[in-house]
Amino acid sequence: MLEISNLTKIYPGNVLALDRVSFTVQPGEFLAVIGLSGSGKSTLLRCINRLVEPTSGQVTWNGVDITQASAEELLRIRRKIGMVFQHFNLVSRSKVITNVLAGRLGYVNPALSLVNRFPRTDVEMALKQLKRVGIADQAHKRADELSGGQQQRVGVARAMMQEPEMVLADEPVASLDPVLAHSIMQHLESINREDGVMVICSLHFLDLVHRYAHRAIALNEGKLMFDGAPKDINDAKFKEIYGQEAERVG
Repeated sequence: MLEISNLTKIYPGNVLALDRVSFTVQPGEFLAVIGLSGSGKSTLLRCINRLVEPTSGQVTWNGVDITQASAEELLRIRRKIGMVFQHFNLVSRSKVITNVLAGRLGYVNPALSLVNRFPRTDVEMALKQLKRVGIADQAHKRADELSGGQQQRVGVARAMMQEPEMVLADEPVASLDPVLAHSIMQHLESINREDGVMVICSLHFLDLVHRYAHRAIALNEGKLMFDGAPKDINDAKFKEIYGQEAERVG
């Protein structure tokens, strides 16, 4: 179980990004994080694995306080937390399979990884993950030769190379058209359902939240405004989350 307790993040200039946010996530749950741009969604996800250092509060996963973990402990923890980024974060000039194998960097000899030498079992795993997301035939192309949707599939495959117990997906479909967005969300849904991986995914569109998430939390100016089933986001709660002038779609 993941427990977030009074999580607060204040950036330089006294910018309050998270304001004492608390919630829990059960193993195998698919949690959507919603809210306007700048509401704290990305900061929240990045505080969970300490890509962003929280100012105060706790992140506890399976009884381990991530916020207090040493650098060595944090490396071990991050092995089991996959990350999918909005803008893919691929090495554009490298081959697709090399980008996917980057997901094994926490497990292999650093000297060998520098020269892209990975065990045969890892290469076979990478091809299996590429097949799973439907682009095994693109394995030896450069990453920048792929479409946006294909590049995000590479990002998903890379995350799965960590054999994660949790996947943090930070606006994974924000730069994709609706058809491609559903394709990526279906891969995340498969990871959640078939592998039992906890998925925490920040999203803008409520139709995707209703279709894929077991539960949703909403942030507004760093404060937790909602925690419950997506179907329970009524018109009044929607206005509270997105503002009185917002128009509901989906």
